[in-house]
Amino acid sequence: MTYARHAAGQRGIRSYAEIGLETEVLSATPERLITLLFAGARAALAQACVHIECHRVPERGNAIGKAIRIVDEGLRAGLDHQAGGELAHNLDRLYDYIIRILLAANLEADIDKLKQADALLENIATAWQTSVDRQPSAV
Repeated sequence: MTYARHAAGQRGIRSYAEIGLETEVLSATPERLITLLFAGARAALAQACVHIECHRVPERGNAIGKAIRIVDEGLRAGLDHQAGGELAHNLDRLYDYIIRILLAANLEADIDKLKQADALLENIATAWQTSVDRQPSAV
């Protein structure tokens, strides 16, 4: 009986978190959406590390797959190559590299590769946040 209550409570917490995230996404600016994508990819990588340590192969694959989808279908697909020029091209190549690292990490159950991909995403996210937070200088 205690387990059933605990499981029901966990489902309730997850549902509440999903509703909160959905509300945040629906009301977010485009800049905030990019920040959320970085956070989501990095959270998936953290989960994948735990799954590798616990030898949970299907869960590891799901978490890494989620990170790959966020990088590919969110961050990479959102690049504006026309307006972004060389920067967009370089980011596209970097996202492709991150995806390849993640595929190898999944095949090899390699936490170091996950950490490498996470460090790259952290650097890009920090640069993104810095550019978004920049205040226009007084004229």
